[in-house]
Formats: sequence, structure tokens, C-alpha cells
Amino acid sequence: MTVQTASHNAERDARAINARHAHGDGHVDPNEIAIGVVIGRTSEFFDFFVYAIASVLVFPALIFPFVDRLTGTLYSFAIFALAFVARPIGSLIFLSVDQVLGRGTKLTIALFLLGGSTAAVAFLPGYETIGGWAIVLLALFRIGQGIALGGAWDGLASLLALNAPENKRGWYAMIPQLGAPLGLIVASALFAFFLTTLSPADFLDWGWRYPFFVAFAINVVALFARLRMVSTPHYAAMFESRELEPSHVMETIKSDWRNIVIGAFAPLASFALFHMVTVFPLSWVHLFTNQNPERFLSIEIFGGIVGVIGVIASGLIADRVGRRYLLGVTAAGIAAFSGFAPQLLSAGYTGELTFVLIGFALLGVAFGQSSGAVAANFGSTRRYTGAALTSDLAWLVGAGFAPLVGLLLASNFGLIAAGGYLLSGALATLIALGVNKELGRRIS
Repeated sequence: MTVQTASHNAERDARAINARHAHGDGHVDPNEIAIGVVIGRTSEFFDFFVYAIASVLVFPALIFPFVDRLTGTLYSFAIFALAFVARPIGSLIFLSVDQVLGRGTKLTIALFLLGGSTAAVAFLPGYETIGGWAIVLLALFRIGQGIALGGAWDGLASLLALNAPENKRGWYAMIPQLGAPLGLIVASALFAFFLTTLSPADFLDWGWRYPFFVAFAINVVALFARLRMVSTPHYAAMFESRELEPSHVMETIKSDWRNIVIGAFAPLASFALFHMVTVFPLSWVHLFTNQNPERFLSIEIFGGIVGVIGVIASGLIADRVGRRYLLGVTAAGIAAFSGFAPQLLSAGYTGELTFVLIGFALLGVAFGQSSGAVAANFGSTRRYTGAALTSDLAWLVGAGFAPLVGLLLASNFGLIAAGGYLLSGALATLIALGVNKELGRRIS
């Protein structure tokens, strides 16, 4: 009840801002909506990358000190994947909350759960203090993050697409995706700062905890930005006209199961590459080279900047050549990248920098249009629920186990095996785009 009351108060304040800044017809400009979109997605991906980096640099030593570093990292990546398994469950729970209590209450609960689960990790004692309970608590907090991410789905891609000019659909489809590289840049910079300024003992004792505290504050800002968006009169009108109304999950699956499956596999190349150029290389460099992790995090920051440029470029290119064509070309590029690029991680600083910059350039262009591919598959009455389920499935299949599988394959069979895993994602995208002509027409 307290959360619901706080949500209503925040929505009231958001409406007051909208009353001052909306156009005369009550319509909020897409550029204003985009600001809330970027803030919201950046907060989600910041939480995501803070946990991912800690899975490599902190949890193997803090939570799994009873095994070697490689095994501890693999265990950390197994817990990392739990959020992607829990995310569809969160979607089911919060779609019901949305129908009963409204979008504002749903987002308030979800984002507080996301920020709270992330901040709770900051207080987590190590294995040497509470034994196996440290593993249990870490897994529970990770599941909480996953459930919250399912609830944080708010139809942003659909909203922007419906508000975008006809000739700028690709441009507005890429805006939510800017949150990924921006979140990575901020998270990497924070960890690099503490690694540089603290001793290894102090970093492992308390320094790593600060980024998790920051996550909660960022989520509060993101909450208000999103509430301002969902409380706009234009958004409410679309909700009332059923263009963005949650539909029954089982009915949506029954009627659109083919669209859900194909829509999940269409962006698989970019979703697989997402982790293969962020989390996986950090683990490989940390475990199998003598390089300081803060140096590679600085490379990741440069990669994030290239990723931002690539995402922006994807919007311009997609509006000229079509989204389906762009996804196909980038999938082919990712397939070629998988054949040689992972081996660069064993070629020193120059090789690592080359791997990251090329990988992020491809990722930015491909990932920039992945939300458009996911959202455009469905009719208006099932777009909201269908896009949520499709996104959950795509992240689960394409990204959830990528760091674990990539590191497991590379540690046993060499870096070329990790490239084979990435190749499978690229082939899945090409097959999905090729067999579903209807999907191809809708996202062109």
C-alpha cells in the first residue's frame, strides 16, 4: 500500500510537469519521451553491468574462495544466468499487476525491486563469514533482479514507434538501445576508479560495494522519468484504445507463438554478441593474461563510446535501407567476426583493443535495431504483451548463458570455440529472417 501511494503521488507530480510542458493537444513530443526512455534503459543496464563486472572481479574470490579462479568464475556466471531465467516469471507477475493496479504502480514496484536487489548485494557478507548462505543470498538477489527486469518492461519501443514520424521509425527504434553502452561506460568507469585508487585488499573488502549503492539512486531518477512518460495524456489515450494494453498471456502465446519464437531468434546475433564483447572478454583477460583489469575496463569504456556511435548510426541506416536488411547484413558481419576476432584476445593490448572496437561497432549497429525487430511483429492489441514475452525469450536464449558457455568452451577448447558459439547466434538470426517473410515485411 505504501508503494502504491508513493506511485500515485509520483504520477500526480509527473502529470503536473506534463501539464506545463505538453503541447496544446496534450501530446508530448517523441523527443521528450526519448529522454525518459534513455534514462530508464541506462539505469537497467547500469545495474546489469555492475553485477556482471563483479561476477568476474569479486564474486569468485568473495563467494567461491574454496575453488580455483576459473571454477569460481564459472559458478558466478551460472548465478548470473538466473536473472534471465527469472525474467519471464517477472513478466507474468507484473503483467497481472499492470492490469489490476496500473502501469505506474507496476513500474514503481519493479524498479524498487531492481534497485533494492542490486543494493542488497552491496551488503552481502562473504563465504568466509556466513558460509554457503552467501551463495544462497547472492542467487536470491540475482533472481530478484531478473523478476524486476521482467516487470520493468513498459512498451517503450512500441510507444516510440507509434509516436515516430513514418520516415524515422529506425531512428526512434534505436533510442532505447542507447542505454546499453551508456550503462557499460558508467559501470566500467566506476570499477576502474576503485581498482586504480584502492589496494586489492580494500577493493575486495569494501570498494566494490559502492557501484551497487549508486544503482539504487539511479533507479529512483529513472522511476520518475518513466512515470512522467506513462502519465502523459497521449500515452493514456493509447492505453485506453488497447494499442498498448496488456493482453492475456496464454491467449497471446496461443495466437502469436510463431511470432514470439521468430521474433526472439531474429535479434539473436546481436544479443549473443552483447555478452561476448562485454562480460566474456573481461573474464578471459582477467583469468588468462597478466593484464590489470582496470586497463581492460578502460578499453571497454572506449568500446562503449563506439557502441553509442554504432547505435545512432543504425537509426540512420535503417531508415534508408530497411530494418530487416540491416539485421541480415550485421548478422553476416557478426558471423565473419566470430571466425577470427576471439583469437585477438590472446594477442596483447593491441589485439584486445581491436577485438573490442570492432565488436562494439558491429554490436551498436545490430543491437540498435533489435528492439524494432522484437516489437513490430504483433498487432496493436497484443503488441505490449507479445513484445515483452519475445524480449524475455531472446535475452534468455541469446544472452543469458553466453558468458558461461563462452568461457567454458574457450577454457577447454580455445578461443576459436567461443567464436563458434557466437557463429551459432548469427546463423540463427539469418535463418529466422529468411524463413519468416511476414516478419521481414513488417520490420523492413
